[in-house]
Parts: sequence; structure tokens; C-alpha cells
Amino acid sequence: MINLRENLTFAESKTIVESANEGKDLYMKGICIMGGVKNANQRVYPVSEITDAVATINEQIKQGNSVLGEVDHPDDLKINLDRVSHMIESMWMDGPNGYGKLKILDTPMGNLVKTMLQQDVRLGVSSRGSGNVAESTGNVSDFEIVTVDIVAQPSAPNAYPVAIYEGLLNMRGGHRVLDMAREAGNDQKEQKYLKDEINRLIGNLKI
Repeated sequence: MINLRENLTFAESKTIVESANEGKDLYMKGICIMGGVKNANQRVYPVSEITDAVATINEQIKQGNSVLGEVDHPDDLKINLDRVSHMIESMWMDGPNGYGKLKILDTPMGNLVKTMLQQDVRLGVSSRGSGNVAESTGNVSDFEIVTVDIVAQPSAPNAYPVAIYEGLLNMRGGHRVLDMAREAGNDQKEQKYLKDEINRLIGNLKI
């Protein structure tokens, strides 16, 4: 078994951003993993494999488990709580593809994602899981989805997604914005300051 990560841009995932509860709750909904076609990593996910993996995720949710996702995509399958930005509310199949609905949480990273989405920044998704890959065909078997992460989409074809977290850390004022995000919580006044600061950085964030 190897770790598998597959990135989809905002356009590829056909992401729809929705709000509820008078705008307090924000969701991303769209394709999380494509089936039956060879992707950019030269892997093919049979529809039956995706169907089983989606069913497993839904069973976890049904049992009351929270399936959390992060900003960016770590190298391993562990969920890093300081990077959590959303939770998967549900997954389903539509044709050959696995779709998901992600609820953006009131966490430091969730607040960053919310502000970016509200400013029409196009964010992509990255499925994270494990499985076996046939060397000759690229077909994936024994596939399991651990989560779906949110990533900044590439700025050019075949480019690797920019890491949102590391990108902010490396930007002038980035550390201050991350500190504000950690402290904002549900404080509307703090969230307004946070939004203003992120807006200043968004213009320089290459995605």
C-alpha cells in the first residue's frame, strides 16, 4: 500500500461555494476524485474502487466520526489538528466521479479559507488516501480515502499547487495574519481585522 494524493483545480472539481445559516456557514461542493480516466499522476481509479471508498467514508460519518481535512496536503495520512480547515459532511457518486460536500470550520485555517472564498479566490481540492498501483497500467486497487484537503490551484499547467500555509508564512506580514487567525475564533471584531489583513495579502498570493 502506498500513499495517494490527487489534486484537482477549482475548474476540474466543478466546485460550488454555498452558504447557509444567514451566511455564517460556508461549504465547498464538487468532485473530489475522478474515476475511469488516467490522471496527471498517470493513475487510473476504477469506478468500483471509488464507489467502495466513498461508501466507507459515509459509513464513518454515519457512525458519528468526524472526517477532518486540512489546508494543503501533508506527505503522510495523519490529520494535523493545527492545519484543519473543514470537515467532510457527505460524499456521493455521480457518474464515474466521487463528489463531496466540505463544511468550512471556525478554525485558524478555516478562517483563512473562508476569507479567500469570500474574495473569489479559486481553491482546489486534493484527495488523500492509500492503495496499490499496478505498474503496467496505473490501475489503483484496494483504495481507501482518508480525507479531502483544500489546496491552492496551480498557476500554470502541470505546476504543483502552491502551499497556502507555507506561502503565507513566507509572505511579509504572513506570520501576523496566521496569529490573528488563531485568535479570531467567533469574535466578529477580530474576524473583521483578520479579513482586512488577508485581503491585503490575497493580491500577492499566486494561485
